[in-house]
Amino acid sequence: MSTTESRKTVLVAAAANLLLAVAKGAAGVIGGSAALLAEAAHSVADTTDQGLLLLSLRLGERPPDEAHPFGYGKQRFFWSFLAAVFIFVSGGLFSIGQGVLEIVNGENAGTFVLSYVVLAVAALAEGTSWFRALRQLRNEARDAGVSFRRYARESKDPAVRTVLLEDTGALVGVALAALGIGMHQLTGRSWWDGAASIAIGLLLCYLGVGLGRYTQGLLLGEAATPDDRRKLRAVMEGHDEVVDVKEVLTMVLGPENLLVAARLDIADGIPSERVEALAAEIDREMRRAVPSVSEVFLDPTSHHGGEGTAELRAG
Repeated sequence: MSTTESRKTVLVAAAANLLLAVAKGAAGVIGGSAALLAEAAHSVADTTDQGLLLLSLRLGERPPDEAHPFGYGKQRFFWSFLAAVFIFVSGGLFSIGQGVLEIVNGENAGTFVLSYVVLAVAALAEGTSWFRALRQLRNEARDAGVSFRRYARESKDPAVRTVLLEDTGALVGVALAALGIGMHQLTGRSWWDGAASIAIGLLLCYLGVGLGRYTQGLLLGEAATPDDRRKLRAVMEGHDEVVDVKEVLTMVLGPENLLVAARLDIADGIPSERVEALAAEIDREMRRAVPSVSEVFLDPTSHHGGEGTAELRAG
């Protein structure tokens, strides 16, 4: 995964949403459309979220220090979680409230043409951002040698995944707004517009909860994927000196940082020099098998529990 590419993808999405927030807001006020105002709130939420994602990319790149010996990779997860909360509160709840007010007040739209023009431009801009995020995820899935669907489900990089989900939601939101405004124009009943706003709000709440659940697992110390865990175990079991792999623990420290801790049973009578060399070999092979491995801790124990066992930090 490329942090530079992720930053470019988020920047494109943020620029598009900032312009659309202004355009949708102006058109919503002029046209009296609750659906367009809901879409403006949607774009404001997305812009803020992408600003938080850019901040997370910058903070997450800081090198390890005494206070944070494993680095700042989890900054990416923390700020992504805040972005999910913002989607739910600022975008979802505001849109639902705006829709309820529209239904209760029953205000008439001033002009429909402006609303359609803004929605068409929004669809084009959101679609461009969506295709860029989709292309990056596909390229990363191909480089990882897995299917796109599996990579999107298991990826530990919240930035591009969040942009793709937000842009998908934005395109669905544009369609809902167009439907609400169109039905308002056809029937003359403004509650269609309010219903579309409520639907957009519910969509944003759904996206916020989904993104929150995804980043919550990463914040709490999610393990490596089952496939990566199998690769790590295979590396250790591939050495004749290793009699048994007792335990393998992994934790994602950042999108490109994985901690590995393992307890090994090794054959009796192996000199301490060879134990150290074995740990170094396993370390190198783990990093080749799973490039995101950044920290390796091994606890090699004599097969019969003999003395001289030591805990080693490989690398």
